[in-house]
Amino acid sequence: MSKRVLITGHNGYIGSVVSPHLAAAGYEVIGLDTGFFGECSLVPDLGLVGTIKKDIRDLTPADVAGVYAVIHLAALSNDPIGNLNDGWTEEINFKATVKLAELAKAAGVDRFLFSSSCIMYGASNAEVVTEESPLDPKTEYARSKVKAERALYELADERFSPVYIRNGTIYGVSPRMRFDTVLNDLVGRATTTGKVVVYSDGKPWRPVMHVQDVARYFQLFLDAPKGKIHNQAFNSGANDLNHQIIELAQIAVATVPGAQLEMQPQPGADQRTYKADFGKFARTFPDFKFKWNVRTGAAELYATYKKAGLTLADFTDKKFTRLKWLHYLLDSGRLDGSLRWKTN
Repeated sequence: MSKRVLITGHNGYIGSVVSPHLAAAGYEVIGLDTGFFGECSLVPDLGLVGTIKKDIRDLTPADVAGVYAVIHLAALSNDPIGNLNDGWTEEINFKATVKLAELAKAAGVDRFLFSSSCIMYGASNAEVVTEESPLDPKTEYARSKVKAERALYELADERFSPVYIRNGTIYGVSPRMRFDTVLNDLVGRATTTGKVVVYSDGKPWRPVMHVQDVARYFQLFLDAPKGKIHNQAFNSGANDLNHQIIELAQIAVATVPGAQLEMQPQPGADQRTYKADFGKFARTFPDFKFKWNVRTGAAELYATYKKAGLTLADFTDKKFTRLKWLHYLLDSGRLDGSLRWKTN
């Protein structure tokens, strides 16, 4: 009998890759998603799974009944969105996470994989951060992840096992595509404009990983012996996947024929920098190998963009930038002031 896994946010950028991957691996996957980004498609779905259409704030015990594990991806997904409305970020990223975990624990769910973020370390210098480094969140999004991790830590016991998977910056092709992550953006600009413009000095660091590798390591945490991972945080990635922005830009330009790199440093440019140490992940899972690197990932992005006939209008369309899309849903009256679907 296959194990039932509930994936929240299964119809998002990460979830629409993770869900079919786990279904193909033999898990019984149930997705739960409010559907904010259901229209934001660039390529066809990789596979369909059973779905509960529901706001993460409205969960009931029935939603977690009979579930072996929860993979909790649902969140307002980055710093700009987190800053859109502090109350939404508090409700969705923190309070709803705690409620889900409490329901899961009460229902006898064995494992709770929380999709967290390396951004919680702060981004003021280039020091390499480990799981033991002080947390210094600078944004509402980052603060919500810290608060959620701490609350989950207190809920853990011998029967309920949370794990905190601190992702870096994720790239790669997904059915629910985003162009507001760094490599997806750089290759998209090279493809549609013939140039990549770097507005910082190019020195900031990002730990980057491909979304298909993300799916593989979520499966790894599902399958791992509980004693290896129980109630622990993991920076999820590899040390050779830390890259400076200038490296990523150069690879994007090298991938797209005829593209040019322009450096236009500006005082107000994004200088956030964070470089993560992934030694704990490597020691815990010595046999796991990341299949993708930035060069192969950039090539995949370019090939997909070309096949889709991506134009500059497509690339700048609101559908592929999460903040623009939520603004559209709000401004068009499809979402109300509490970030919920209007029913009439």
